[in-house]
Amino acid sequence: MTANYYNPVQSVYGAGGLLSLPKLLGGRRAALVTFPEARALGLLARLEEVLGAQLACVIDQVQPNPDVAELARTYEDFWREHAQVEVIVAVGGGSAIDTAKALMVADDSGQFGALIAGLAGERVFTPTRCKTLIAVPTTAGTGSEVTPWATIWDRQRQKKYSLHLPQTWPSVALIDPELMLSLPPAVTLQSGLDALSHALEAIWNVNANAVSDALAVSAVNDILSVLPRLMRDLDRVQLRGRMALAALKAGMAFSNTKTALAHSISYEMTLRYGLPHGIACSFSLPMVLERAMGRSAERDAVLGQALGLPLAEAPARLAQFIEGLGVKTRFSDYGVGEQEARQMVLQAQGGARGRNFIGLTEETLT
Repeated sequence: MTANYYNPVQSVYGAGGLLSLPKLLGGRRAALVTFPEARALGLLARLEEVLGAQLACVIDQVQPNPDVAELARTYEDFWREHAQVEVIVAVGGGSAIDTAKALMVADDSGQFGALIAGLAGERVFTPTRCKTLIAVPTTAGTGSEVTPWATIWDRQRQKKYSLHLPQTWPSVALIDPELMLSLPPAVTLQSGLDALSHALEAIWNVNANAVSDALAVSAVNDILSVLPRLMRDLDRVQLRGRMALAALKAGMAFSNTKTALAHSISYEMTLRYGLPHGIACSFSLPMVLERAMGRSAERDAVLGQALGLPLAEAPARLAQFIEGLGVKTRFSDYGVGEQEARQMVLQAQGGARGRNFIGLTEETLT
């Protein structure tokens, strides 16, 4: 079969890669989007030094899981005060990069409401202005640096919006493992499991192809080997680098397939129960794997390459791996009853991401 794979993002990988930012900007001025703790960590001062006169402004109050209530003023202030800035440099985890992607595009009004109305399907949103994005992840897991997607939350209405436009692909992904050395254990674990989920979700996916499979299998192999070792030795830049590379491969894999059932389940677990994204999208992986197995001989073969043979033992081994890292793998562990869990899975299967799963039959609900 012919594989059709597309990813337009230039990837720059390696320790010390942050110093390449001025060259990547090529004389253009940049808005820096980062997280509040960057200042206390000394990261903001380092970025200001590296960017120098090319730094036009700093947006450093990005909160986890960006919410419409927090984004509206930031968005409108940005487009009113910094419309002439050509490039956004996003430094942080998925939330910083997602926020930057929201800031990338605007119509003539520059109103955040126009973007949200477009995401909600209330009217067409057509960007007439767009910024270039350089994404610099400080976590190894989000994959957002090599995908066009951003998640925007509306907690008041209990909704999740997915931003995905041709204009929201980053131009450059700059992966410097040295930036990940300050990550605390919990964030390291959550982002690592997020990457594992991305890779597996790219395999049990109706959109999978030979190129995405190769990237996903390699990512799973690496994560299963590296993540436990990294959790025991957080200060080793070599392990940080291997995990960052695995997460990059996972991101490249699902940049073409999109995610599937485990991620579709995760959105409700985050909205209802406040689970961090990396936990919400990974605790169900053994259950989803069981539902994926036997649906396609081709997919089973790829899962076998990723998880090892005999494949029949893989769900139990995967659960053991995740629980060995301190993460429970049953709905009941998070206070979700059997009936609610069944309904949540059913609803997730009907979602945009759930429909990418290879095992969508009534039998999968039993």
